Amino acid sequence: MIKILIAEDDLGSRKFMQQFLKAYGECDMTVDGIETVDAFLLAWDEGEPYDLLCLDIMMPKLDGLKTLKIIRDLENDKHIPAEERVKIVMTTALNEQQTVYDAFDLGCEAFAAKPINQEKLREVLHNLGFDPIE
Repeated sequence: MIKILIAEDDLGSRKFMQQFLKAYGECDMTVDGIETVDAFLLAWDEGEPYDLLCLDIMMPKLDGLKTLKIIRDLENDKHIPAEERVKIVMTTALNEQQTVYDAFDLGCEAFAAKPINQEKLREVLHNLGFDPIE
C-alpha cells in the first residue's frame, strides 16, 4: 500500500482526489504549501515518506511551484536517491504552458489539468508505477 499526500485548498477537489486515490493507498491531506512541506518532513522524520504527492499549483501561503522546489531541495539536502523520491503530480485549473514547463523544470513527474479526467489520471499513475490495490 502506498502513502499519498493530497495538497489541495479547494474542498470539492480535495474530496474528489481522496475518493479517487483511496483505491491506491493511504491518503493524507493538506490545504496549503506550508502544511504540505511540514507533512512531507514529518513523514520522513517518522521513517514513512510519501510515495505520491498530488500538488495543486494555486494554494494559499505557499503556491505549488514554490512547494515543489522546497521539497526537491529538501530531498537533495537529504541525498535521497532519485528512485526513492516522492513522485509529484501537479494539479491545476491553470493551463498556461509556462506554468507546465516551470513545474517540470522544478522536478514534477506529471501534470493533471482540472477538472481531473479519471481515465487520464489512472494512466498517469500507472505510468509512474502505481496501480489500484486489488
